[in-house]
Amino acid sequence: VAGVSATIGSYPFDLLRTTLAVQGEPKVYRGMGHAATTILKRKGIQGLYSGLGPTLVEIIPYAAIQFGVYDLLCASWKKTGLKDEKLGTFMCGLGAGLLAKFCTHPLDVVKKRFQVAGLERNLVYGARINEKAYRNLVDCVFQILKKEGVGGLFKGAKPSLVKSAPAAAITFLVYESLMKAASAKQGDE
Repeated sequence: VAGVSATIGSYPFDLLRTTLAVQGEPKVYRGMGHAATTILKRKGIQGLYSGLGPTLVEIIPYAAIQFGVYDLLCASWKKTGLKDEKLGTFMCGLGAGLLAKFCTHPLDVVKKRFQVAGLERNLVYGARINEKAYRNLVDCVFQILKKEGVGGLFKGAKPSLVKSAPAAAITFLVYESLMKAASAKQGDE
C-alpha cells in the first residue's frame, strides 16, 4: 500500500522527467513547469498519469522478486560460512535488485511508451508515437514484440540494471544495519 501510494503521488514527476529527456533539441518545453502546463492543457490531469497502470502492475512482482530472492540469497550466504555480514547483505541485495529489475524491465519499457505517446518532440529524434498507439498494457507488449522482437522489451536494460542493482544493495545494507542498531539499543534498555 505504501509503495502504491508513493508511486501515485510522485508519478507526475517521473512522467515529466521522461518528457524532458525525450524532447530533444531544440527543446519543445522550457522546463518542468512548462511541460506540466502543456500536458495539462492537452490531456488534462490524466495526461500526467500516462503509463501509471504498467507502473502499478510492475510494483508487485518487483517487490516480490526482490524480497524473495534477497531472503534466498541471504540463506545461501549464511551456509557458505563467510563471516562478513555487511558484504553478504550488500551482495545479496545486489543480486536481488539485479534479478528483480531484469524480470520487470519489460513493464518499465511499456510505462515509458505510454509516457511518451502523443508528446511533442523534435522530429529529428524520431517519429512521435501516436497518442492512441496502444489500447492497453497487453496491446503495447504485443506491438513491441511484433515490431521489435523480444529485444524491444529490454531496451535500456543495461543502464537500468546498473542503477537498480546497487540501489537495492545499498537499501538492504542500510536497512539491515539500522535494524541491527535498533535491536542492540533495545537490548541495552
